[in-house]
Amino acid sequence: MAKVERTVGAADLACVHGSGSLEVYATPAMAALMERTACVLLEPYMEEGETTVGISLEIKHLKASLCGMELVCTATLVGTEDRKTVFDIEVRDAFSVVGTARHERFSVLAEPFMQKAEENRKKCGNR
Repeated sequence: MAKVERTVGAADLACVHGSGSLEVYATPAMAALMERTACVLLEPYMEEGETTVGISLEIKHLKASLCGMELVCTATLVGTEDRKTVFDIEVRDAFSVVGTARHERFSVLAEPFMQKAEENRKKCGNR
Protein backbone atom coordinates (compact mmCIF):
# COMPACT_ATOMS: atom_id res chain seq x y z
CA MET A 1 0.00 0.00 0.00
CA ALA A 2 1.16 3.55 -0.69
CA LYS A 3 0.00 6.79 0.86
CA VAL A 4 0.28 10.37 -0.44
CA GLU A 5 -0.89 13.41 1.50
CA ARG A 6 -2.13 16.58 -0.22
CA THR A 7 -3.43 19.95 0.90
CA VAL A 8 -6.07 21.30 -1.48
CA GLY A 9 -4.65 24.44 -3.06
CA ALA A 10 -6.01 27.15 -5.34
CA ALA A 11 -4.66 25.33 -8.42
CA ASP A 12 -6.68 22.22 -7.48
CA LEU A 13 -10.11 23.84 -7.70
CA ALA A 14 -12.83 22.93 -10.19
CA CYS A 15 -13.18 26.54 -11.32
CA VAL A 16 -9.46 26.54 -12.27
CA HIS A 17 -9.51 23.14 -14.01
CA GLY A 18 -12.62 24.04 -15.96
CA SER A 19 -14.43 21.01 -14.57
CA GLY A 20 -17.01 23.16 -12.79
CA SER A 21 -17.64 26.67 -11.54
CA LEU A 22 -17.21 26.18 -7.79
CA GLU A 23 -14.19 26.67 -5.56
CA VAL A 24 -14.06 22.99 -4.54
CA TYR A 25 -11.51 20.24 -5.15
CA ALA A 26 -11.65 19.30 -8.83
CA THR A 27 -12.24 15.75 -9.92
CA PRO A 28 -9.32 16.02 -12.40
CA ALA A 29 -7.03 17.06 -9.51
CA MET A 30 -8.24 14.08 -7.47
CA ALA A 31 -7.65 11.79 -10.46
CA ALA A 32 -4.06 13.04 -10.71
CA LEU A 33 -3.53 12.44 -6.98
CA MET A 34 -4.88 8.92 -7.35
CA GLU A 35 -2.61 8.13 -10.29
CA ARG A 36 0.40 9.63 -8.48
CA THR A 37 -0.27 7.45 -5.44
CA ALA A 38 -0.39 4.31 -7.61
CA CYS A 39 2.92 5.38 -9.19
CA VAL A 40 4.49 5.80 -5.75
CA LEU A 41 3.48 2.24 -4.93
CA LEU A 42 5.11 0.88 -8.10
CA GLU A 43 8.28 2.99 -8.14
CA PRO A 44 10.43 0.60 -6.05
CA TYR A 45 9.68 -2.24 -8.47
CA MET A 46 10.56 -0.47 -11.72
CA GLU A 47 13.66 -1.59 -13.63
CA GLU A 48 16.03 0.86 -15.33
CA GLY A 49 14.19 2.56 -18.21
CA GLU A 50 10.81 1.17 -17.17
CA THR A 51 7.77 3.20 -16.15
CA THR A 52 4.01 2.81 -16.05
CA VAL A 53 1.19 4.53 -17.89
CA GLY A 54 -2.40 4.81 -16.75
CA ILE A 55 -4.84 2.90 -18.95
CA SER A 56 -8.06 3.06 -16.93
CA LEU A 57 -9.50 5.08 -14.06
CA GLU A 58 -13.02 4.48 -12.79
CA ILE A 59 -13.52 7.26 -10.27
CA LYS A 60 -16.24 8.32 -7.85
CA HIS A 61 -16.03 11.79 -6.34
CA LEU A 62 -18.20 11.54 -3.23
CA LYS A 63 -17.67 14.69 -1.21
CA ALA A 64 -16.63 18.32 -1.75
CA SER A 65 -13.35 19.55 -0.29
CA LEU A 66 -12.38 23.20 0.12
CA CYS A 67 -9.06 24.97 -0.31
CA GLY A 68 -6.79 24.28 2.66
CA MET A 69 -8.26 20.89 3.52
CA GLU A 70 -5.84 18.01 4.11
CA LEU A 71 -6.40 14.86 2.07
CA VAL A 72 -4.79 11.43 2.29
CA CYS A 73 -4.79 9.13 -0.71
CA THR A 74 -4.05 5.42 -0.36
CA ALA A 75 -3.50 2.96 -3.18
CA THR A 76 -3.70 -0.78 -2.67
CA LEU A 77 -2.50 -3.24 -5.28
CA VAL A 78 -5.32 -5.72 -5.90
CA GLY A 79 -4.08 -7.60 -8.94
CA THR A 80 -1.53 -8.10 -11.67
CA GLU A 81 -1.80 -9.63 -15.11
CA ASP A 82 1.38 -9.73 -17.18
CA ARG A 83 2.39 -6.02 -17.40
CA LYS A 84 -0.94 -4.66 -16.08
CA THR A 85 -1.48 -3.72 -12.43
CA VAL A 86 -4.82 -2.99 -10.79
CA PHE A 87 -5.37 -0.77 -7.75
CA ASP A 88 -8.15 0.19 -5.39
CA ILE A 89 -7.66 3.81 -4.37
CA GLU A 90 -9.29 5.92 -1.69
CA VAL A 91 -9.02 9.62 -0.84
CA ARG A 92 -10.08 10.71 2.64
CA ASP A 93 -10.26 13.92 4.59
CA ALA A 94 -10.04 13.92 8.38
CA PHE A 95 -13.57 12.55 8.75
CA SER A 96 -14.76 10.67 5.68
CA VAL A 97 -14.15 9.27 2.23
CA VAL A 98 -13.86 11.96 -0.47
CA GLY A 99 -13.38 9.66 -3.45
CA THR A 100 -12.69 6.12 -4.58
CA ALA A 101 -11.32 4.58 -7.75
CA ARG A 102 -10.36 1.39 -9.53
CA HIS A 103 -7.21 2.15 -11.51
CA GLU A 104 -5.17 0.17 -14.02
CA ARG A 105 -1.60 0.88 -15.11
CA PHE A 106 0.58 -0.78 -17.72
CA SER A 107 4.36 -1.23 -17.51
CA VAL A 108 6.30 0.07 -20.51
CA LEU A 109 9.85 0.87 -21.51
CA ALA A 110 9.99 4.66 -21.51
CA GLU A 111 12.20 5.22 -24.58
CA PRO A 112 10.28 3.03 -27.08
CA PHE A 113 6.99 4.34 -25.72
CA MET A 114 8.05 7.94 -26.30
CA GLN A 115 9.37 7.08 -29.78
CA LYS A 116 5.95 5.71 -30.72
CA ALA A 117 4.30 8.85 -29.33
CA GLU A 118 6.66 11.01 -31.41
CA GLU A 119 5.86 8.96 -34.54
CA ASN A 120 2.17 9.48 -33.89
CA ARG A 121 2.66 13.23 -33.51
CA LYS A 122 4.45 13.36 -36.88
CA LYS A 123 1.65 11.35 -38.53
CA CYS A 124 -0.80 13.91 -37.19
CA GLY A 125 1.16 16.71 -38.87
CA ASN A 126 2.45 18.24 -35.62
CA ARG A 127 6.12 19.04 -35.26
